[in-house]
Parts: sequence; structure tokens; C-alpha cells
Amino acid sequence: MKLNGKHLFIIAFLSLAFAAWATTRSDSRDSDTGEFLTVAHRAPANTDFTVAAESSINGVVSIKSFASRRGNVYNNSPYMFDDPFFEFFFGSPNGGSRRSPRQQRNDESDQQQTGLGSGVIITPDGYIVTNNHVISNADRLEVTLNDGSTFNAEVIGADPATDLALLKIDADGLKPIPMGDSDALKVGEWVLAVGNPFGLTSTVTAGIVSAKARSISSSVNTRQKMGIESYIQTDAAVNPGNSGGALVNLNGELVGINTAIYSQTGNYAGHSFAIPVAMVAKIASDIKQYGTVQRAILGVTYTELDAKTAKEKGIDKVNNGILVMEVADRSAAKEAGLEPGDVIIAINNNPTHTSSQLMEQMSRMSPGDTINIAYVRNNSTHVTTATLYNDQGSTRIKQAASVTQLGCAFKKLSDETKKQLKISYGVQVAGLKDGKFRDAGIKEGFIILDINNARVNSADDVEKVFNSIMKSEEYDHVMFITGLYPTGKKMYYAVDLAD
Repeated sequence: MKLNGKHLFIIAFLSLAFAAWATTRSDSRDSDTGEFLTVAHRAPANTDFTVAAESSINGVVSIKSFASRRGNVYNNSPYMFDDPFFEFFFGSPNGGSRRSPRQQRNDESDQQQTGLGSGVIITPDGYIVTNNHVISNADRLEVTLNDGSTFNAEVIGADPATDLALLKIDADGLKPIPMGDSDALKVGEWVLAVGNPFGLTSTVTAGIVSAKARSISSSVNTRQKMGIESYIQTDAAVNPGNSGGALVNLNGELVGINTAIYSQTGNYAGHSFAIPVAMVAKIASDIKQYGTVQRAILGVTYTELDAKTAKEKGIDKVNNGILVMEVADRSAAKEAGLEPGDVIIAINNNPTHTSSQLMEQMSRMSPGDTINIAYVRNNSTHVTTATLYNDQGSTRIKQAASVTQLGCAFKKLSDETKKQLKISYGVQVAGLKDGKFRDAGIKEGFIILDINNARVNSADDVEKVFNSIMKSEEYDHVMFITGLYPTGKKMYYAVDLAD
């Protein structure tokens, strides 16, 4: 049969239609019958980010920090460090990483802007969550909403171990970002990062969840202790100024607080890290209710089990988990019957293959909570329960640390006293009563010259050093004090600040 133009058109049309139909199928031959098997492709996921972006930008704020221009008093933040790989990306006014020292308090006219970060509104009446490293060295914090309204912020409390802080502004009718479920996040899921990189307000970037329960200090040989780590890793672009901003899912729900980036330059290089909202919610709730985090302790020292160690120890049941090395006396783990050599594989049915997974589960717990622990012993799986305690071995509520527990006031030195003792600075203990100073042997009239090698010249200086010590997770809570009595006798005291 001779084909004319009409026939050729029909053939071409049918060929194109068949090709289009074929692209919606995945065909492969059955090895037994030789027939084609057809699997329908799933429709592509919705990637319209507009609803999530519009619902979240009004819930993210800009946070400017201010400090006086005067000299350094004390700097002990575990998050201000020069590491070639990981940056806690709190932006300086000129866009670089913030490395400013802790400054003395002073009036606003003597203050300069030292950093720029982000925060997330979590209640309509003005509670805002951000990173601890955004606020840790500030004398004053200024919060700007997406509509341009500006407020001074009060620090309700902070937790250096998780790098979280809770602020409060005097405002009502705000638009908080609703809390999502970070546990339900899946690797490959779309997320948006909302913040203020380089001072560019209300910036939204998109990426996917690259990994969960990521420990970043174990990824490289970082020199710095980085607290409780169990991050959501994404490839959403974040930069200095994004710190403390929101990570949201496509429903516009908060799933994390953006905190760190992998970088050799200080700017974004493909990997960013966020604190899961399940951890954020617990920390913020504790700080709001008690002024400090109610942290539960299991009472074990451990290492991560790997295939090599499992083989050496004759463990066939599992190749990963938390290998218990020691069990502390009078601990929850001891009472639960855990022993060295046990491998913890789950807490409350949540896997603990890595230390970051264990830390995340424990960070959600409070003293007095009862948990189920699944563990392997002698290649058999067992389950036990444990009632958790705080670091003092009890279940009682821990109160926020206050300089008032020192049990005294502080008096400015007169010029005459300075001249007589041949000193140029110091602060005198006055109104001594029962408290930490009296317990340590300090007497009325003692003149403090320095605390933990930091010079003090006012009550504000003492309070700043006290707060830095109490916030630190890296050092013992002890004041090492050098000073003089009015007679000229030099004395040294160690003041234990632990409960």
C-alpha cells in the first residue's frame, strides 16, 4: 500500500503518543515468562513553596546584639571559636563571622552593634527562640519583626549545651510558626530555611533533608566541645545572619532551628545544620517554666559500637549501638540493671545506633521520667525500665542559677581604699549572709580582685562572670577568687557553685 501524506501524519502522531505513554511506565522482562512487567511511576511531589514561605516569614525576626565599646571582662562561650570546618554563623554587622569579646554593661549611648542573627516567634505574646550564641555576649538585644516593628528583648534563659535561648518582647497578637514533627521528617523531604543572611531580611531558601541525627564534631577533628548534637542536615542555603532562624516543612510548620554550617570560608558551602524542633520545644518549655533546663542523666559512660569492636567482643546480634563502658553508682542505669558490655539499641522504641541519637532522646527527658531501654547482653535482647535523675541524683526541680545565691552584696571601692592598698580595681563584699561565699570562708569586707582570671570592678562584673560559669557545660561550676582584706592580707578562695 502506498503511503500518502495523511498516512504519514497518522503514523507520526501514533508514534509520539506511544512514546509519551511509554515514559509513564517502567518495563522489565520477567526472568521466567519473558513477559514485560509494568510499574506505574508516582506523580512528582508538590514543590510549590509559596504557601510555606508566606506562612513563615512573619514568624521569623531579626535580632541585633549590642555591647559597650569598653574592655573585655570575660569570654567563655563554647560557641565562639575559629574552626576551619564548622561555623556557628552569627553575622557581624559587616557580614562576617562574629568573634567579639564579652563586653561590660553600659548605657545605650556607649554601645555598638556587634552581631546580627535571627529568631522564631513561638507564642503570640512575644516569646522567641533563637541560638544561645546569638545572645551570649550581648548587653542589649533589639528584635525587629517582619513588619518593621522594633522591640528590646529580655533574655528569659539560655542553654549552651543545646545552643538554644528563649527571649521575650513586650508585644501581643504576633504570628508564631506552628510546631511541626521533626521525628516525621524523611531524608529527601523538601524544607525551607527562613532568616536574615547578611542582614537581608525575610530571606527564604529551599533544600532537602540530607541526613538526620547528625553529629558534626565527630565528622571532623574539630577542636571544640559542641554540647548535645543531633542535627538535621540540609542543603538549604544559609549564611551568617541565619543563625536562630526557622527550618520549616512544606506545610509551613517549624521543624528545626538553623544553627551551623559546614564551611572553610565562613560562608555557605553546601551543608547546613538545624536543631530538631522536638528538642527545641522541650528546652524552650523548661526555660519558660523554670528558668533553666531540667536535664535527665542516664548514668553511663559509653562508646559507639562498630563492626570491628563487635567482632572483638564476640557480639553477633548487632553491629552498632551504644556500648556501655561504665555504670555510675546511684544512677538510673545502675537501678535499671545495666552493666558494662551491654549495648543499648533503643530508648522508648527509638533506635540509638549512634551517640547523637542517644543524646537526642535523652535531651527530651526530664528527671522523674520513666523510660524503656532495649539492650543486648550475651547476644540476647532485653528490655528494662529506668527512672531518670538529674545531675544531683534526685528528681526534684532544679532552679535557675542566680547571683543572689552567693549571699552578699558588692560595694564599689573608694579612691582612698584603692590608694591605701595600692590597687586600681576591685569590688568589696558587703552585707554577707548565709550563702556560697560564707560557706567558702569569705568574710565581710573582703575585696575581690579577679574571678577565674577575669578582673572585676563592679557588681555587674561579678554577675557576668557568675552567669558565664553557670551557663558553661565545659567547665566545673567553681569560682576561683583572688583578693585582699582591708589589712592588706592576700587570700584565695574556691567557691563551689553546684547545688
